[in-house]
Amino acid sequence: MSYINCYASVSALGATKDTIISTLLSNHGEYLTARSDMINGGKTAYFGCVKDCSFPDISEYREHNTRNNRFLAYLCTELKDKLSYFKDKYPADRIGVVMGTSTSGLSESEEEIKKYKKTKLRSENYFYSFQEFGDPAMFLSEYLKVSGPSYTISTACSSSSRVLISAHRLIESGLCDVVIAGGADTLSAVPINGFNSMGLISSSPCTPFCKGRDGISIGEAGGLMILSKEKSSLSLLGLGESSDAYHVSSPDPSGEGAISAMKMALKSAGLSPSDIGYINLHGTATKLNDAMEAKAVASIFSDKVPCSSTKYMTGHTLGAAGILESCILCYILENNLTLPPQSTEHRELDTELESCGLIQSCLKADKPFMMSNSFAFGGNNASVIIGLNK
Repeated sequence: MSYINCYASVSALGATKDTIISTLLSNHGEYLTARSDMINGGKTAYFGCVKDCSFPDISEYREHNTRNNRFLAYLCTELKDKLSYFKDKYPADRIGVVMGTSTSGLSESEEEIKKYKKTKLRSENYFYSFQEFGDPAMFLSEYLKVSGPSYTISTACSSSSRVLISAHRLIESGLCDVVIAGGADTLSAVPINGFNSMGLISSSPCTPFCKGRDGISIGEAGGLMILSKEKSSLSLLGLGESSDAYHVSSPDPSGEGAISAMKMALKSAGLSPSDIGYINLHGTATKLNDAMEAKAVASIFSDKVPCSSTKYMTGHTLGAAGILESCILCYILENNLTLPPQSTEHRELDTELESCGLIQSCLKADKPFMMSNSFAFGGNNASVIIGLNK
C-alpha cells in the first residue's frame, strides 16, 4: 500500500482547494468555455479552461518553459510544505518523479511554426525539448532538485492513471521512498483538430451518458500527488491495468479490457464490488465509449454503486484526466463532499445504456473507497482505488 500524503490539481474546477470544493458542490453551472479559435475553420466548441491562476515564472528553465510545466510549478507551490518536509527527510536520489502527458509543450511548437511561416526567423526562446514527452518529468526533477528515477508516461488518456501505478511500484520495489506523481496537459490545436477530424468534438458542452451525446469537450489540467510509505489519511489501495488492443481509437464494445482493469484493482485492494462507495467514470460523452463503460461497470457492480463522469465540468483533459479525477476522489473523501451527479442540464440520460448506477441527485457515499477509470486509445485501460483511512 502507498499513502497519498498530499495532492493538488488545477483545472476548470479551479486552482485552489477551496475553489475546487465550491465548484464540486455547485451542482449546476456552465463549467466549460465556448471558443472558436482552436479548431480549423472557426468551429465553435467548448473547452475546460484554467482561469484566474497566477503561474510561477520559470523562464530561468529556458528549455522547459512551457504552459504544461508552469502548471506543474504552480502545483508545487500548493504542495510546498510537504515537499520541503520530504526533501529534508530523504536524500534527493530517494525521491522519484513520474509524470503523465499526451501533449507536453506541443502548443509552444505550434506557435513557433506559425511565427516561422510568417517571418522565416527562429525564436531564441524556443527549444525542441518543449514538445518531448519526457520533458515534464525532467523539468520537475530539475525544478525540485531531486535525482531519483524520473520519467514520463504517455499512454494517451490513461497516462496519469498509469503514473500512479508506476509510482506505487517504485515505492514497493524499494527504489524510492517518495514519488511525486502526476501530470499535465494544456490546450493544443493538434490533438483538438485530430479529434475533430474523427468527428469526436461536440459543438455543445459534452453530455456523458446522455441521449444524443455527440462527442467530447477537451480541457486542460494538471495534478500532483506525493506518495510514500508514511501513513496519512488517504491510501492508494487498488491498481488495475490492461491493454486489449482492440482498435487504435475505438473501445472494445464488449468492455473486456475495462472489466479486467477494474477487477484487478478490486483484487489488489482486497475489496469486493460492494465495498466501493463511488466510481468516477471515464465517461467521455462519445457514443461508443459510454456504451462500453456502462456495460463494463454493470457487469461487475450492477447498478448498486453510485457513479458519474465529471468531464462535463472539466472537459476531457487527455493525459491529465487520470490524476485530475483521482484528485477529485481525494477532495470528496477528505472533505465528505456530496457526490457529483451526472448532469442532465442539456440532455436526458440515455436509457438504452446498461443500468450502471448513474446518479442524478446529490448524495453522500456510504463507503470510504472510491474508484477512478481511465480508458485510452489502443485499448489502454487503467483503474485505481483510493481509500480514506479512519
